[in-house]
Amino acid sequence: MPGVAADTAPAVSLRQKVLLLGALYLAQGLPFGFFTQALPVLLRDQGYSLKAISLSGFLFLPWALKFVWAPAVDHYGTRRQWLLALQVAAVAAAAALALINLDGSLWPVLVAMLVFSLISATQDIATDGLAINLLGPRERGLGNGLQVGAYRLGMVLGGGLLLWVFARYGWPLMFGTMAALLALTVIPVLRLPRSQPSGHNAPSWAALSALWWQRLRQPGVIAFIALICLYKAGDSIGASLIGPFMHDSGLSKTQIALLKGTLGSVFTVAGAAAGAWLAWRLGRRRALLWSGLLQAASLVPYALAAGGLGGIPMISSACIAEHLFGGMATVALFTLMMDASDPQHAGTDYTLLACALVLTQGMASFVGASIGDAAGYPALFVSGITVALLGCAALISGVDRGVAPHRVSGSWHRTWPTSTA
Repeated sequence: MPGVAADTAPAVSLRQKVLLLGALYLAQGLPFGFFTQALPVLLRDQGYSLKAISLSGFLFLPWALKFVWAPAVDHYGTRRQWLLALQVAAVAAAAALALINLDGSLWPVLVAMLVFSLISATQDIATDGLAINLLGPRERGLGNGLQVGAYRLGMVLGGGLLLWVFARYGWPLMFGTMAALLALTVIPVLRLPRSQPSGHNAPSWAALSALWWQRLRQPGVIAFIALICLYKAGDSIGASLIGPFMHDSGLSKTQIALLKGTLGSVFTVAGAAAGAWLAWRLGRRRALLWSGLLQAASLVPYALAAGGLGGIPMISSACIAEHLFGGMATVALFTLMMDASDPQHAGTDYTLLACALVLTQGMASFVGASIGDAAGYPALFVSGITVALLGCAALISGVDRGVAPHRVSGSWHRTWPTSTA
């Protein structure tokens, strides 16, 4: 059913917002963590070839293409209707997966992955749109810190806990556990007010098919996309070959898993919390400036280690800094992206920005790999540092000069007092 216009957030307490958004973002990370981390291990254990396993990467295309159907999520139905339907569908899909035998054909597993990818990508549109309408400017730093932290927790549960359940109890109980965890994330959605709108005066389906293009052509949007993509490009270039660099530096698989998995997750969550605080206490401009500079600096220890200095301790400190400061910069940037999104087209606007970032990160990773192949690891990390510094300077100076959607100006320099009164 068509949505109804709304410019104000519903009366939902901060505690309800935290529980609701935390549950929704965890629900996204849980299947993603399983399908990207645990499932390849299970498929390999069942004797599938590396080539067959690699086919699963193409099934995450919905995450790159979700901007196409984002307008429908914005303008038909309510956020509550979309989220309940998608969450229940995820629970049903997980329960159905308990019936699939990996000893048989790989195709049922791939189909299941595609279904989960479509569900999660569409749920992300509805969740981001809800967050933009639900959170005031003061709360958006907190909301994005919660997004990164809850999503990472979901990935840990999906990639770690579910794999452990499989090792102890087998395939059916593992997916039963996934279904149960996803069912728990439905509970906060049930308390979302029924009147919460998804959009306003829904256009025809023909008009919806081109609405994302119209939103992209709004004043300042394309230039703003270029700025936010450049802001993260240097970090993506530098991070593209960190795993192989660790391997070539003599770290064992266990050491790499500890650094990139356990410590990486812990310090990403810590960075997300720090980024949320910075966006709230220092304001968007200073938060992005300091986070961007620290994000660039986090690649310096990698460059030193690539030059033969510091060895494994230097690499370890680099990994901690990369995840900590990268998490800070990500939250600060996501908060600015929420500020730039029109509440009447919240899911579509934010999804366009997010998809542009995903595409840029993929391209930057390819560029980083090309630099690494041609000139070695030192050149790779120096290139990442340089682009990261340029990207930080470009974003700050660009928004200062008004190269952004007009909504950004309201919170760009603004700070909020400690008191909530």
